[in-house]
Amino acid sequence: MCRCKAHIEHFRIRMLSFFEDFEDGGLGYVEMLFRCNYLALVGGGPRPKYPENKVIIWDDLKKEKVTELEFDGPVRSVKLKRDRIIVILDRVIRIFNFTRIPQELHQIQTAPNPRGLCALSPTTTNSVLAYPGVEVGHVNLVDLSDMMEKPMVDISAHEAALSCIALNLQGTQLATASEKGTLIRVYDTQTHERLLELRRGAANASIYCINFNQDSTLLCVSSDHGTIHVFSEDPTRNRTSSLSKARGILPKYFSSNWSFTKFQIPAGIHCICAFGNDKKSVIAICADGSYYKYSFDNKGESHIDTCCKFLQMTDE
Repeated sequence: MCRCKAHIEHFRIRMLSFFEDFEDGGLGYVEMLFRCNYLALVGGGPRPKYPENKVIIWDDLKKEKVTELEFDGPVRSVKLKRDRIIVILDRVIRIFNFTRIPQELHQIQTAPNPRGLCALSPTTTNSVLAYPGVEVGHVNLVDLSDMMEKPMVDISAHEAALSCIALNLQGTQLATASEKGTLIRVYDTQTHERLLELRRGAANASIYCINFNQDSTLLCVSSDHGTIHVFSEDPTRNRTSSLSKARGILPKYFSSNWSFTKFQIPAGIHCICAFGNDKKSVIAICADGSYYKYSFDNKGESHIDTCCKFLQMTDE
């Protein structure tokens, strides 16, 4: 997934030996179907390549448009599964089958969702979809494989409006953050119980991204404070206050689980983050076209491995 506030006029998609240059207009949103040749494209910027109320399904192997979907309002985000196209609009999620002539299967009403928040399990064995509920701070879960029989689940995740939601690779855990951005909460998607409450910081922040590692033992979180925090799902690895033993006496803040390591992004640039293949690294892709790779050890000591610019940004 790629969404940047900065306008990228010259956008290049690379996967295996394929790449595509879009030089005649801007893209506001790109979603790849796993690591295959299908992409969902939505126009963006001052000169959109496509209308912002359309989703273009692009085959990068054949270098051609497969199909398109048009809506009454702007498309906020798109999620893809081998058999589904999920389109997120301001107050509704529309679900289609993934064919050359997509047929609409379901519509889901949501709270106002200008961020296009939605998370979809990528596995074939779990079809859970997470999205903002109608009530502020709530997350709803549905099973796309059987929406008629299996009831929707409502989780009261935060008091404030949601700013970020994410599912792990297996679709068994859900991570959430609110517009306050101080706490990350993790829930079991089967039992709907809260598993963890992790503290990013004391000051409010806008959370840009949450990602699990492959075995769901770690989470990374990026925010507008220019930091990427790494948390362990083993609370003994995370930092705690020296006053944490006074749990139940002092305010909950003093018993919080804090990240065991963090990285600073230069100039606090808007970025998304994910774990590298080597299990002890985090990769950050930033809105100014920069790329960073950080490594860390079991003690939480970290350093920067790689830093480079991979896109040329326009001034428009």
